[in-house]
Amino acid sequence: MTARSLFLISLLVDDYDRAKGFYCDGLGFDCLEDSPQPEGKRWLVVKPPGGDGAGILLAKAEGEAQKAAIGHQAGGRVGFFLRTDDFARDHSRMLEHGVEFREEPRHEVYGTVAVFADLYGNLWDLIEPAPQK
Repeated sequence: MTARSLFLISLLVDDYDRAKGFYCDGLGFDCLEDSPQPEGKRWLVVKPPGGDGAGILLAKAEGEAQKAAIGHQAGGRVGFFLRTDDFARDHSRMLEHGVEFREEPRHEVYGTVAVFADLYGNLWDLIEPAPQK
């Protein structure tokens, strides 16, 4: 059997440094790679620390269609889910770094969750899953 996993997704951004600052400083992600590419592009990969999930390739939008998609990659729905092992710690840290939460934290059967917006308006869930029974 072949092992597969989703290891990288692409997220359109308007500026490499601005996006890197938000994801690394604001959300506390690690920068795994930031390498120059031809034509002024960069291979810029960020990822939450300590996790085994996918990294995010921050891709600078080119052309009108890509620029129009910045911040709308999930059509206004929550499109990204950031799992944490300590909701209160991460929620507090993110607030201190100016991350905009769109709601107060709530407790659901599946865990503690709150929706926040990234630098561009893409919606994310910060979620601490409920303990397994």
